[in-house]
Amino acid sequence: MANAAPVSAIFENYLKVILSLNEWGGGEVSAKVLAERLGAAPSSVSETVKKLAAAGLVVHTPYRGVSLTEEGRRIAVATVRRHRVVETFLVEYAGYGWDEVDEEAEVLEHAVSERLVNALWERLGRPLADPHGDPIPLPDGTLPGTPGAGEAVPLTTLPEGSRASVVQVSDRSSEILRYLEDLGLLPGAEVEVGAQRPFAGTQNLRVTGADEAGQWREVEVGRVAAEAVRVRPL
Repeated sequence: MANAAPVSAIFENYLKVILSLNEWGGGEVSAKVLAERLGAAPSSVSETVKKLAAAGLVVHTPYRGVSLTEEGRRIAVATVRRHRVVETFLVEYAGYGWDEVDEEAEVLEHAVSERLVNALWERLGRPLADPHGDPIPLPDGTLPGTPGAGEAVPLTTLPEGSRASVVQVSDRSSEILRYLEDLGLLPGAEVEVGAQRPFAGTQNLRVTGADEAGQWREVEVGRVAAEAVRVRPL
C-alpha cells in the first residue's frame, strides 16, 4: 500500500468513518449521519466536508450525501488498516477487551508507521479481520474476502426459526459490546432466532460460541443491541 498523503488526523477520521459507514450501509453518506457518528455539530461537519471536497478527497452531492474519491478511499483504507491492526494487537497481546480498544486505536492510528503496522500484522499471523469481525485491508489496499462477510445481513432482519453465524459486531458503543459479550454474541457464534416481541423491542435467541462445544443457551436481546450485529444465514 502506498504511503498515505500528508493529511490531518481530522481528515483521516472523516474518511475512515465514511468508509466504515459504506461497509455497513453502502452508498453515499449523509452529512447528518456523519455528524451523528462523529459526535460533531452539523455546521462543523459541513465545513470539513467542504474542505475534503476542495482537497479532492470526497464528492459532496447536495441533498444526497458524501462519497469518497479514489484518493480519499486510498487514505481511508490505509487509516482503517492501521486502526484495525492496532485493535487486534491490543486484544491479542496487550490484554485489552474488545470494548476497550477503539479509543486507543483512534489515537495510535495517526502515529504508527506503515512499517510498524505491517510488522504487527505479520506477528499476528496476517489476520483478515479485527476482534469485531471487521475486515482488515491487506498491505496492497484491497479488502480481504473474510468468510461470510459478503453474505452478512442485520440480525434484526432474520425471521423466527432461522439460524445464522455472527460475522461482524459494530464497535460504536463500548456498553453494547460488553452487553453482547455477556450474551455470547461474538464473531463466530451461531444463533437461532426465537420469538420476537416488537412492542417490547426484544427478541429471544439461542446462542452458542465457537468454544462452547455446541452448548446452547437462551438469551433475550434488545433491538438496539441486535442492530449492532451482522450475521450470515445458515
